[in-house]
Amino acid sequence: MKKAILASFATHIAMPDLRWMPEDGLTLDRLRIEILAGLTVALALVPEAVAFAFVAGVHPLVGLYAAFLVGLITALIGGRPGMISGATGALAVVMVALVAQHGVEYLFATVVLMGLLQMFAGIMKWGKFIRLVPHPVMLGFVNGLAIVIFLAQMSQFKVPGTMVDTGHGMSGGEWLSGMPLYMMLALVAATMAIIWVMPRITRIVPAPLAGIGIVAAVVIGFGLDVPRVGDLASIKGGLPSLHIPMVPLTFETFKIILPYAVILAAIGLIESLLTLNLVGEMTGRRGGASQECIAQGVANTVTGFFGGMGGCAMIGQSMINVKSGGRTRVAGIAAALFLLLFILVGSSVIELIPLAAPVGVMFMVVIGTFAWNSLTILRRVPKMDAFVIGLVTVVTVMEDLAVAVVVGVIVSALAYAWNNARRIHANTFISDEGAKVYRVQGPLFFGSSDGFAELFDPKSDPDLVIVDFADSRVVDQSALQAIEAVALKYEGQGKQIQLRHLSRDCHRLLKKAGHLMVDSDDDPDYELAVNYSVRTGILGGH
Repeated sequence: MKKAILASFATHIAMPDLRWMPEDGLTLDRLRIEILAGLTVALALVPEAVAFAFVAGVHPLVGLYAAFLVGLITALIGGRPGMISGATGALAVVMVALVAQHGVEYLFATVVLMGLLQMFAGIMKWGKFIRLVPHPVMLGFVNGLAIVIFLAQMSQFKVPGTMVDTGHGMSGGEWLSGMPLYMMLALVAATMAIIWVMPRITRIVPAPLAGIGIVAAVVIGFGLDVPRVGDLASIKGGLPSLHIPMVPLTFETFKIILPYAVILAAIGLIESLLTLNLVGEMTGRRGGASQECIAQGVANTVTGFFGGMGGCAMIGQSMINVKSGGRTRVAGIAAALFLLLFILVGSSVIELIPLAAPVGVMFMVVIGTFAWNSLTILRRVPKMDAFVIGLVTVVTVMEDLAVAVVVGVIVSALAYAWNNARRIHANTFISDEGAKVYRVQGPLFFGSSDGFAELFDPKSDPDLVIVDFADSRVVDQSALQAIEAVALKYEGQGKQIQLRHLSRDCHRLLKKAGHLMVDSDDDPDYELAVNYSVRTGILGGH
């Protein structure tokens, strides 16, 4: 018994594949591609992390430390090499209320608890349930997130320093106008053009890195007066230091942070696992969902103790990494280390980069991320799937990712249940022994139980009725209730009803409920028709 328990536990803690380059091997060319991809990600990450820190209502370094720590740890032990994690807007919009009401120390405590919850989800292997997310929901998620990324860049077209903290994030502000606006648009367009043209010329340098580098060189060389990274905030700082959240260790504190921790953990895991699937489709890799949950949990727990705001997978940065050639853990590690170098020694240079350059990169990410084919297939797919795609997209933009995915899954599940509920029917015939046989077609579950009951005619049927489940399955308690209700009707008429061709799962379900009078092996394996009598009064007849 003890050995079985230990063996079961061992399967949950089995060491994952943590090799930096599990497939390609460490070559100089591969290393160059990975490091340059990491540098590109780091350059695009700086304004994103600063902006999300402002959204959450915390100091920019809180966002930058989160991007470094979460990015490094998930790159080292994450479930999908090539993914990039850091501070995200989806989490920031939830954090802002907590910070506004209770202060940043409560945020750090919440991030620690958030990480513990995510680790628990990973140990329990709950990451596998991401496979229950239908493809239309995935398309809606991708489209909605692309729109969210696009809208997030709009704040860069405002005069630096004019946006104000409303207690619900940064808003308001004065839009650029005149020559500054034209310069901003021209530089954004130039960055996008370089990214589009560069792969046709050479692939030695990742196109996004070339776009940022060339535009930054032009702006710095000619001394153009345009908004720069340094106009957002200074990114200069030291190494993140151990910081125990300064909150009272009381049940009241736990009651404050628990709701936020649960929401943040759910949003973080959903976004991370959906990004994991998306990156997997692009790189041809599968698995790693539970490992990613553990990695996100460890990263957030550590971040909370080092003064970071927590984070999760970033679809935009992950797309930049993959399209820049990053396929292994090296790219994520390099991105995190470059970010730390920017904070420690490179702030004076990074702050000179025009905001237009990373904005142009993110616009290209939006173009590449948005599932344009979803617009063309809307008329070809079932109307319900088209509705789900649109619904998830809108909810992602208007609310948040977690709500959108949950809504999409619920709507898809209800649509599936309704479609299957309508399929229940029965073919009838009279057997050689004079019994009427109902050959049921379609699954018997809560959605089809009423339809199942309507198939039978106890008054007109002969004394013996056989219900054949060869083409059906008994799924849940509602199905058991429906069988018993039908059996009671035949009992009331003084007639007998029997069940035939039960699958093993059906047999176990009915036997457990006490509906089977005969305890024998299942018949479909042997193609032997065994008729099972039904015991009524088990479920109360309600």
